[in-house]
Amino acid sequence: MISSRTRIEILSGCLVLIGLGLMLYKVLALGFPLIPGEYRDVWTIEGKVSFTPGEGPVEVELKLPQGQAGWEVLDEHFASSGFGFGIREDGDKRWAVWTRSALEQPTTLYYKVQAYRLSNQALEDKSARPAVEPMLEKDQAVAVDRLIEVLSAKSSSPERFTALLIQSLLPGSTDPDAEFLLSTWEEEPHKVILAVLGRAGIPAYEIRGILLEDGRRRQTLSALVEIHNGKEWVVFDPVTAQSGLPADFFIWQRRGQEVLSVVGARDSRLEFALVSNSLPARTVAVMEEQAEQFALLDFSIYSLPVEQQGVFKGLLLIPVAALVVVIMRLLVGVSTSGTFMPILIALAFMQTTLWLGLAIFLGLVSAGLVIRSWLSHMNLLLVSRISAVVIVVIFLMAALAIASYRLGLDQVLSVTYFPTIILAWTIERMSILWEEEGPHEVLVQGGGSLLVAVLAYAAMSSKLVGHLTFNFPELTLSLLGVILLLGKYTGYRLSELYRFRNLGRSQ
Repeated sequence: MISSRTRIEILSGCLVLIGLGLMLYKVLALGFPLIPGEYRDVWTIEGKVSFTPGEGPVEVELKLPQGQAGWEVLDEHFASSGFGFGIREDGDKRWAVWTRSALEQPTTLYYKVQAYRLSNQALEDKSARPAVEPMLEKDQAVAVDRLIEVLSAKSSSPERFTALLIQSLLPGSTDPDAEFLLSTWEEEPHKVILAVLGRAGIPAYEIRGILLEDGRRRQTLSALVEIHNGKEWVVFDPVTAQSGLPADFFIWQRRGQEVLSVVGARDSRLEFALVSNSLPARTVAVMEEQAEQFALLDFSIYSLPVEQQGVFKGLLLIPVAALVVVIMRLLVGVSTSGTFMPILIALAFMQTTLWLGLAIFLGLVSAGLVIRSWLSHMNLLLVSRISAVVIVVIFLMAALAIASYRLGLDQVLSVTYFPTIILAWTIERMSILWEEEGPHEVLVQGGGSLLVAVLAYAAMSSKLVGHLTFNFPELTLSLLGVILLLGKYTGYRLSELYRFRNLGRSQ
């Protein structure tokens, strides 16, 4: 009869071989890279058009992006189930057009594009265009003229004029004309900038695009302003007044009309999901073209919608953290407060960065333990006690965020509800341990949990680990096999060898 240990070894060996075999298949047959940074970073951008049907036929037009400022479009896909679909072209401009005679329920249409940046080029078209005279009400025209007169006296070039204009329209400005224009203008703030520039005779146009952030969901289009200084076009950020095209900005439309037009429906909305992969352009193109030939790709992360790809990019790192916890507990002998607490703390660090996360964690947990100790004297039920701790932690984090914003520490604002729940649960676990085992055990297990969490964070934040887990999710099977093998380990831990080191010397 096969022993339990032998069965585990056989199962673990099969899992490791299956994971490695699938990985080798992708590397050798599909050309997936093993090392990140070996090839170009390819961005997958998925646009989602959602709307509620009205009466009569429905027609949806979406302006399609062009490769500009060094960007190259690799491939694009459209989801048009139940709709008539076509692409309308006008010179170098293209629109995706969906049509349907009738619609009864809210609908979502999808467009996915894959692009990479070949070079950091400036905007190609440098030819001047005439300034666009805005349509203004009488009181708006008077305010615009006064603002132009004030700014012209302080500026020496169109670039300086634009920078001063944007600064005068930022929140907190004391210019009464700027405040009046912002209060009476119903459109976006950058439209005010374009109107003032047009009135001043400076050619200015709008650039619509996406600020690229890996894993971002429900992203909307952002706007930049470009002006012509007599020689070339200069781009400005209407929020910060910084000049130059940001490296992480993907241009969707330049000097065009509306990006999205929906007829026969209401409540239309255009949102984007983003994910970045370290695959070469050639590999991505081959992967898209051969999706039917290689059936394995049907089970790849790339077959999921982009929004889900971003979610799994983080989830697939959890098995790596679990392996770190198993190694540190079973082989090294580090005591932790539970098995999953170090993993959860490491996930919180992924959102806040390590040093900032450590400072927030230690500060809030210390404060939470004091508050939890006070609540324990009130003889509250467990559910009420935990809920009270959650509320107190949220209040403390809100106070921390406000204080950090006043001090200019914007990174603290990245803390979300997810680390909040982790902190509340950690405080509750630590307080129970304090009551049952004493403060010494809290320091031992809390310190061990923090040490393992830092090591897990280091592994999860590694670019190589992130690349392998996302492009080769089958390696999770190999990790499972290794963890199962470690689960049968009954030998000495490193901490025990150190503890009994004198015993070995005496023999």
